[in-house]
Amino acid sequence: MFKIIALVFVVLIVALLVFAATKPDTFHVKRSASIKAPPEKIFPLINDLHRWGAWSPWEKMDPAMKRNFSGAANGKGAVYEWEGNHNVGKGRMEITETSPPSQVVIKLDFIKPFEAHNIAEFMMGSKDDSTNVTWAMHGPTPYMAKVIHVFFSMDSMVGKQFEAGLANLKAIAEK
Repeated sequence: MFKIIALVFVVLIVALLVFAATKPDTFHVKRSASIKAPPEKIFPLINDLHRWGAWSPWEKMDPAMKRNFSGAANGKGAVYEWEGNHNVGKGRMEITETSPPSQVVIKLDFIKPFEAHNIAEFMMGSKDDSTNVTWAMHGPTPYMAKVIHVFFSMDSMVGKQFEAGLANLKAIAEK
């Protein structure tokens, strides 16, 4: 009986690993919000990493988080490094491209709790008296992440944080 149970367990594990291998090699998460403010008012809130503390959802997850700013004061070359509790981990982001007032591109490197190298983008476009702000992130999905994605949706986990961040950005920009 033990051999049958062990065999079933091994078959299930192998099936899980094979299924994980069929997951996409990259991920993409994107959320948008309409903000009743011009892009010129929203852009500096994103392009200046010092101002992220007012709206980024991760900033509130660990008030004791260690932060270090270097490079340019804002825009291309601005760097923000953090180290915090298990909710925020450790990482670094650097603005690699800006197109005022419509786009900010960030190289995002996570060190802990897992290593990952992604790109985050903010795109802004005016429409009437509002600005549509899109926050997106994309990057490679290594095999171990594919296994995790069998049980947890990256889009759901990160997407909820993007929605919260965009809501915070909206509240600040519409004041």
